[in-house]
Amino acid sequence: MKRIIIDAEKCDGCKSCSLACMQAHRKENGSIYTLDLSDPANESRNFIYKSADGYKPIFCRHCDEPECVLSCMSGALTKDPADGHVYYDREKCGSCFMCVMNCPYGVLKPDDATKSYVIKCDFCKDLGQDPSCVKACPKQAIHVEEV
Repeated sequence: MKRIIIDAEKCDGCKSCSLACMQAHRKENGSIYTLDLSDPANESRNFIYKSADGYKPIFCRHCDEPECVLSCMSGALTKDPADGHVYYDREKCGSCFMCVMNCPYGVLKPDDATKSYVIKCDFCKDLGQDPSCVKACPKQAIHVEEV
């Protein structure tokens, strides 16, 4: 199974990973230079927070026993046994946000525009590549590892 691994000590808060995520999941085609950062449809699935200790990258861990999946009453969140990743089906979501409340890492969140579905990393599954955030990190603070 592949997982995104974070080395927070290398993170300088540039947010290249967040921009790459937004670009990879945007609805319309275009370059990064035309990405509308104020459009709620272009939300990032990862976050970088500044704290007194430096920067804290917050990414989905695709946990072995994901609390988000265990607390999802509608079956919208599932763990794929083949690749070990946790996937979200927006069509099944009941918008109860139990997954948001139960994620021990604070990764999942309601969408900014409607507060009716969950924003969650999909490991860039539909793009058929390693996650965009990994490729975009200039400090190599994010990498994919076989676990």
